[in-house]
Amino acid sequence: MEKQKRIIIIGGSAAGPKTAAKARRLDQNAEIIILQKGPDLSMASCGYPYYIGGTFDNRNMLLSTPTGVVRNPQFYLNAKGIDARVNSEVTRIDRAEKKVFVKNTVTNTSESLPYDKLVIATGSIPNMPPVPGCDLEGVTTLHSMKDVDFLRGIRDEKKIKKAVVIGGGLIGLETCEALRLAGIEITVVELLPQLLAFLDCEIARLVENHIRSKNTNVITNNGVVEFIGENNKLKAVKLSNGIELDCELAVVAVGVKPNVQLAREAGIDIGTTGGIHVNEYMQTNDPDIYAAGDCVEVINMITKKQVLAPYGDLANLEGRVAGENIILGNTVTFPGTVQTGICKIFDFTAGATGLTEDRAKENGIDYISVVNASPDKPGFMGGKLLVTKLVAEKSTGKIIGAQCVGPGDVSRQITTWAMAIKGNLTVEDMINADLPYAPPFSLAIDHAIATAHILQNKMKGRLKSISACDVREKVNNKEDVYILDVRGSDEFEQMRLGIGETLIPLGALRKRLNELPEDKSTEIICYCKISLRGYEAAIIIEAQGYSNVKVLEGGIMAWPYKREK
Repeated sequence: MEKQKRIIIIGGSAAGPKTAAKARRLDQNAEIIILQKGPDLSMASCGYPYYIGGTFDNRNMLLSTPTGVVRNPQFYLNAKGIDARVNSEVTRIDRAEKKVFVKNTVTNTSESLPYDKLVIATGSIPNMPPVPGCDLEGVTTLHSMKDVDFLRGIRDEKKIKKAVVIGGGLIGLETCEALRLAGIEITVVELLPQLLAFLDCEIARLVENHIRSKNTNVITNNGVVEFIGENNKLKAVKLSNGIELDCELAVVAVGVKPNVQLAREAGIDIGTTGGIHVNEYMQTNDPDIYAAGDCVEVINMITKKQVLAPYGDLANLEGRVAGENIILGNTVTFPGTVQTGICKIFDFTAGATGLTEDRAKENGIDYISVVNASPDKPGFMGGKLLVTKLVAEKSTGKIIGAQCVGPGDVSRQITTWAMAIKGNLTVEDMINADLPYAPPFSLAIDHAIATAHILQNKMKGRLKSISACDVREKVNNKEDVYILDVRGSDEFEQMRLGIGETLIPLGALRKRLNELPEDKSTEIICYCKISLRGYEAAIIIEAQGYSNVKVLEGGIMAWPYKREK
């Protein structure tokens, strides 16, 4: 009879339990033990901000299966035959003896456990700025259930009036929304020049504008130098420019780092990014030790470089691969990531997949990009705005990145582009994509396909476009440029850019061509609400012999700067 295999998994959040569940389905006889340092298992950490904000009130929903059963040790034992031990901290891995040393954090007792296969799923640790006052009451991260309980208590008690969220990434902005919904006055502080580093600057600014519209203050290009307290309680946050922000709460959300100390001490290879280095089988340099989740580095499928990708969905996918391979041998692989992310910010959604324009530059990729603004479905079905920036490799047309923001169905757009990137599709592949259409769900030509059409026109030289950033720079530099708004006069009265533009409605343009500059080499920039009419105007003007006509990408709806109205 074959010897019973003992599998030990260190970590009980996402990757660990998924590894255990997959291993159990493939081997009903193996002894599977999960060792979790904290008191909870399988925490839905991506749901933390929504519990804090009151989207739901039952704390157990963060720990439950889709059918509402709490994933506690008894659940794992009864439903899956898995020995899940909470409050069990692994203090050392002895690779030579194939043992782990475990301390019970409640009883303080210790034991050693032998293993045949070991999986490290120790997750991540929140970053904390190295400044005075981090230990003050009122300074917290949002990483553990303890943090969740603290912040939910603040929401329910309604005693705090002002809070500062440090970090303008996914968690920071989701926390911002949760606390703002509780009536707390919020200031978001970001060290970088923009929020959401996975977006290019002009797209990120649209998100920033939306956050400001919700009576929330945003400060970029600024860091924290001190948490100021009184009687051990936070009373202000001091910024690098000397400003002091009065507050009773500061939530630090400046990212996470892989929790690799245990692995490093055991001689497991740590990669260049700081995560555990694994091969495509999620196997470390020790053939009997695998790793998955936030603690590992993986391959970016576009750049082929190692990256950190601390996302809950990837942790589950990596755990599934590790679970199968520890039972059946190295038979399945994890191909890597295109780094797809999405978040809800009040009435906006922001998502991205693949490379931004900035990341393409950093990786030496010759790219071409375009911005499209249009609704997600017809106006008669309540269509809402989407602004997408699509990035492709210039020589091949291969899609390498997409960003989408707005109140419309961003998730569908990013899903489409994520699969296009994974499938190595080109712009030409996407222009006739057979996507589902009905008015309740999309336009007849879906926003994604329309975006591909615009980029195709640009690649073929039919569209000569210019970004909002470049237009603003020209205006600020007082360059000799003729800016033409071709919307209707009623639209112009309701909202306009106020950058010295001239209004000639598209329907009147052919009769008023004599009003254009006499010098046909003059740079003319056309636009309308979303620049569809702007494109048509540019074609008309070029036909008159003008040689330097451009279209403002995304039109007035994608303009990320202050407008006159």
